Amino acid sequence: MSAAKIETYLTDAHGPLAFCPGCGHHVIVKALNKALVKLQLDPTKVVLVTDIGCIGLTCKYFTTSAFHGLHGRSITYACGLKLARPELHIIAIKGDGGCGIGGTHLLNVARRNIGITLIVANNVNYGMTGGQHSVTTPTGGVTSTTPWGNVEAPMDLCATAVAAGAAWVRRATTFDKDLPDVIASAIEQPGFAMLDIWELCTAYYTARNELKKKGLFELLQRHELTVGQQVDKPRLEYSERCRQGYEARQGTAKKRRLIEPSFESTLGRQIGIVIAGSAGQKIKSTATLFAEGAMFAGLSATQKDDYPITVQTGHSVAEVIISPERIDYTGIEAPEYLVILSEDGLKRVGGKIAKLPATSVIYAEQSLELPATAAQVLRLPFADTVKRVGKLSVGTAALAALLEHSGLYPVQAYGKAIAKFQSPTIAAVNTEALTAGAALTHQDRA
Repeated sequence: MSAAKIETYLTDAHGPLAFCPGCGHHVIVKALNKALVKLQLDPTKVVLVTDIGCIGLTCKYFTTSAFHGLHGRSITYACGLKLARPELHIIAIKGDGGCGIGGTHLLNVARRNIGITLIVANNVNYGMTGGQHSVTTPTGGVTSTTPWGNVEAPMDLCATAVAAGAAWVRRATTFDKDLPDVIASAIEQPGFAMLDIWELCTAYYTARNELKKKGLFELLQRHELTVGQQVDKPRLEYSERCRQGYEARQGTAKKRRLIEPSFESTLGRQIGIVIAGSAGQKIKSTATLFAEGAMFAGLSATQKDDYPITVQTGHSVAEVIISPERIDYTGIEAPEYLVILSEDGLKRVGGKIAKLPATSVIYAEQSLELPATAAQVLRLPFADTVKRVGKLSVGTAALAALLEHSGLYPVQAYGKAIAKFQSPTIAAVNTEALTAGAALTHQDRA
């Protein structure tokens, strides 16, 4: 048995449409309703997305789903909904003011061809907030912010969308008899479709400019803004391209770094470790392997990195937390263990050293001059130790020394992370550095 035909998608639960008498928004809302009736879409599969502005009141008058957000942002919300639920029909409705505020969103939805429908209620001014001029206000237009006439050229929203790569764009007016059919056609497009509907704002713009139907068409003609189809060049929709790309490269995708605990740790509480060195010393990747080694020992681990915008120069600092329990806060106020490998690293964390308690331990490259501190300090020849192995393994040697000295978790677990997640050539170098670094604290104790 076929479902009963839907006669209307409008509801009077909120009373009559709350637009000014003669406002073109009345026409747009009713035309959208007729388009939906023509298409007979499941109301639960249709989402109207609006933002601030008179036209933003639209969604509450429909029986479909709806989302209402910040001014100029309806495109972003609509894109998020479409990407999360590609089976839905997403219709974003905004004014020319919203298009100006969210101009970059218009450019990018057109460029990406995300399958939403955009209906622009273009009354060439900000109607809700007092009739200020917008990006589409015609040259010479009188508004509350251009009382002597607008000196700017209006933005051609359609040409902008076309230039950005939109697949389907049309300019219309609220006087077009076929407006419901045009809206229905826009909704049916598989990719991004934009319909720029010019209309009259009877509250502000028409009163200030003595503008009526004939004048609206004269404005369009004067600014060479043609009514009708601007582009109709279908291309593959964004999410479909993503799916195809994923399926084509499934076999080449990186495998997940699965970690099954195979060692035991006697660690009884959460511990913070800070590793401070220079760019190029592999601080971040070394810290990641250290955290993964902790996971091989059955611990939880987090990592935060700090480096300057120059990336290839200056400091490189990694903060690692390991814990036998879940880690809810990833900040380290005073690290239990601080590893310092270079002058760059020392400059970055030097301010913390004087504040460290006596319970903290610093593992420092022996050539560095440290400020006074209550913490225990172990000066070790990290740089000299890895000269034969390779200077990029200095962090590995230092963290191996830390593990051997502190017993936080077995050094072998760190070694397993190195062997599992690095290429054989690099792993061989770091394994040698691991052994050499672990031996340093034995020498220190001797």
